Amino acid sequence: MSLRLFRIAWTVSRYRLDSLVPQERLPPVIRWLWRFAPVRLIPIGDHSRGKRLRLALESLGPIFVKFGQMLSTRRDLLPPDIADELKRLQDQVPPFPGETARAMVEIELGQTVEEAFAAFETEPMASASIAQVHAAELHSGEQVVVKIIRPGIDRIMREDIGLLYTFARLMRRIPEARRLRPVEVVQDYEATLFDELDLNKEAANTSQLKRNFQSSPLLYVPAIHWSLTHRQVMVQERINGIPVADIDALRAQGTDLKKLAERGVEIFFTQVFRDNFFHADMHPGNIFVSRDNPTEPRYIAIDCGIVGSLTREDQDYLARNLLAFFRQDYYEVAVLHIESGWVGEGTRANEFASAIRAVCEPILEKPLKDISFGQVLLGLFQTARRFNMEVQPQLVLLQKTLLNIEGLGRQLYPDLDLWSTAKPYLERWMRERAGPKGFWKTLQKHAPELAHQIPELPVLAHQALSDREQQRRLNRQQTEALSSLEARFQRAAPRARRLRLGAVLLAVALAWQPMLAWAEQQPWPVLVAAGLGIVLLAWR
Repeated sequence: MSLRLFRIAWTVSRYRLDSLVPQERLPPVIRWLWRFAPVRLIPIGDHSRGKRLRLALESLGPIFVKFGQMLSTRRDLLPPDIADELKRLQDQVPPFPGETARAMVEIELGQTVEEAFAAFETEPMASASIAQVHAAELHSGEQVVVKIIRPGIDRIMREDIGLLYTFARLMRRIPEARRLRPVEVVQDYEATLFDELDLNKEAANTSQLKRNFQSSPLLYVPAIHWSLTHRQVMVQERINGIPVADIDALRAQGTDLKKLAERGVEIFFTQVFRDNFFHADMHPGNIFVSRDNPTEPRYIAIDCGIVGSLTREDQDYLARNLLAFFRQDYYEVAVLHIESGWVGEGTRANEFASAIRAVCEPILEKPLKDISFGQVLLGLFQTARRFNMEVQPQLVLLQKTLLNIEGLGRQLYPDLDLWSTAKPYLERWMRERAGPKGFWKTLQKHAPELAHQIPELPVLAHQALSDREQQRRLNRQQTEALSSLEARFQRAAPRARRLRLGAVLLAVALAWQPMLAWAEQQPWPVLVAAGLGIVLLAWR
């Protein structure tokens, strides 16, 4: 752990990432101390600031690379030169040797590369933080891609996750940070991150997403070749599309960018609400656009290693919250948060609604180019701190995906009206969920279970009535027993008082002589207290 911390500190110093921090924004004391920091003796070198940041993230491993990938989609938050460099992290991470890739394929498949493929390109097509991709051809003539996990990557990831746990536990000691539930967030991140190391899971996710959008004009998902897919190697249909970040190529083929952006939003909400199964790693390196029919553009999605889903309750609360935001009904938002238990007990809905209104009112009914979700989230977090709102770990993936969608929308069509695009879809979904159609779907879903239980209903009803009658008899017997005990206590009370009085008189008679001698030696307050004690004992 300490060695990894040293390496991180050394990497930050080596690439002089401190120079990326605006010193004028630092407190005066820190700014003064920084002048004498030893790191300033290291030369910055000839690399640009964006390249230094990219190289540092690459050298630190997959968790840092993924952070850079997410940042690359937020051109509204980064200078253009840094965003352009971080964009290379999406599919241009330095590859591992092609011969190593061939050896791993042969070990995983249990056969030679020549036996498995008619052709296999040793030079990788693309290389990312966790795996790299090679082009190949099957003996049937079909063009495919072979995805191979980086050797030794799990060890590095475990070290980084260990560091994240250390930081999370330290944060948990800070009262204000406790509501962020840092340990639970790291646990969720760990689970999703290590799922990416098992390509069998990614292949299963890909197949599920493909079924969900079978024959859909919105999204195409390439097929998996299961006979050649194992834990560290996956073989998938090769696609021929334009990277979604290549705006010039999209314009050159006449792509309707407005429709493309709107369809991206529709795909996101369809995955979250209709299917409850969403691609949670939607950075531009994983999204392509079909070359067919540019006026009706169709997305192509790859790399389904990270997916997310919500409970039915979270789906309902999320949809109702978003609709309330779109309608600018902040009181409804506040009530929903209180009902769901996401804010502290005793929160007053009108005060919470007023705080949300102050954050959100300035940004609604504006085109996407004028809205910064980063600023909105920051404002909401500040509001949440006031009302002791806890971070919901199950929604972290969704928030990350939403940020990716926003970044993608900004690149494709900055004037996209996210609200008018999403609102009709959510209203339709809520009607279907709560209306007759939703009731009929729920009935169909549970029909086999109901068919099994309905014949047993008379027996269950008779048993329930018998249990209720037996419980009623038991309650009556207990009531009668308690009444009998109470009557016995009432009858026994006078007899007990007579016994106590007799015992006191007998004790006084037997101890009269010693008591008289003792009383002659005592002051009057002691005698008064003793007399009161005898009276009270007899009275009791």
